[in-house]
Amino acid sequence: MAQQPFRDFELPATSNSSFSLAAQRGHPVVLYFYPKDNTPGCTTEGQDFRDLYPQFRRLKCSIFGVSRDSLKSHEGFKAKMSFPFELLSDAEESACKLFNVIKMKNMYGRQVRGIVRSTFLIDGAGKLVKEWRGVKVPGHVDAVLEAVKTLA
Repeated sequence: MAQQPFRDFELPATSNSSFSLAAQRGHPVVLYFYPKDNTPGCTTEGQDFRDLYPQFRRLKCSIFGVSRDSLKSHEGFKAKMSFPFELLSDAEESACKLFNVIKMKNMYGRQVRGIVRSTFLIDGAGKLVKEWRGVKVPGHVDAVLEAVKTLA
């Protein structure tokens, strides 16, 4: 798979911080895009990343969750679920557009624009090495961890 460098972007993050892709150079990064805080699938996915977080950290890999929710919503979600990683607020959809994760979806019989659950693995040089689109939550985080192990 050809590695493509990703251009830098910045987003506000939980814990009164901000995220910059360029600042992550030197170690792998997992960016997982999810539709909405406090919804069943998004909660389960976040919990799976939380539960395997120590294994990701042993591989020097950082994890960031991204959605269009506000920082206030993210802070509550992160605290409620005890996530050890930061959540990024992409209210302007800048990263969503960069990663092309906004699509029209059917929800309760009507068309809505929303984030398609997607995960991206970026290596220490800032290159995209693997992507998962239209993610089904069960087993997904295990697959991401296996991909990170191949970078070590």
